[in-house]
Amino acid sequence: MKSLHIHYFQHVTFEGLGCIEEWALQSGHSLSATKFYESALLPDLQAIDWLIIMGGPMSVNDEVKYPWLKLEKDFIKKAIKGNKSVIGICLGAQLIAEVLGEKISPNKQKEIGWFPVQLSEQGKQSPVFHDFDESFNAFCWHGDTFHLPQNSKHLFFNACCQNQAFLYGEKVLGLQFHLEVTKLSLHDMIKHGKSELIKRKYIQTSDQIWGGILNIEKCNKMMYKILDRLAKK
Repeated sequence: MKSLHIHYFQHVTFEGLGCIEEWALQSGHSLSATKFYESALLPDLQAIDWLIIMGGPMSVNDEVKYPWLKLEKDFIKKAIKGNKSVIGICLGAQLIAEVLGEKISPNKQKEIGWFPVQLSEQGKQSPVFHDFDESFNAFCWHGDTFHLPQNSKHLFFNACCQNQAFLYGEKVLGLQFHLEVTKLSLHDMIKHGKSELIKRKYIQTSDQIWGGILNIEKCNKMMYKILDRLAKK
């Protein structure tokens, strides 16, 4: 596996790379970041191999409140056109879907906590996901959802949200859920998002979320497998 230069976009202090950072450093890859809550300075596109776009509580439609969103979307579009590997998680997946021409809108219900996601028929045939369990518990924290980009493959779904993940071409991946979550990132997300933990069908309490931490190790192993396979593209 060749050494990659991975640049990531982070939108808030409490949603970083999680276990992806450990994978990158152990694999000998280099990392750089644009942290939009500090600066909207973007990298030279030709100097990076991968772009990873993390989550955040804002909407892709909040350009008035967060003017850097337009700059971010333009860069993501250029990265995809430039044949870079692009991975989006939660908000990141929604940003990818939007730059590929789809609208982002509120899901019927918010989904916060550990919920089972199911592998689709296209997911079962994907060289990246073909040997994944047909159903597993993933950590979710989102209120919006995306329509599938044209010509993309629908990978995962569940009872709350039909479009949980997609693959566009061979190198552009959108995941609505958080396989990268660690105990630290879980703690930070709960701390900063506790006002959202109200009683709803698909919103768990903080105790229920902490009760699912045994899922973290399995989710991280799946994240590593995804990253390893995309690194061979």
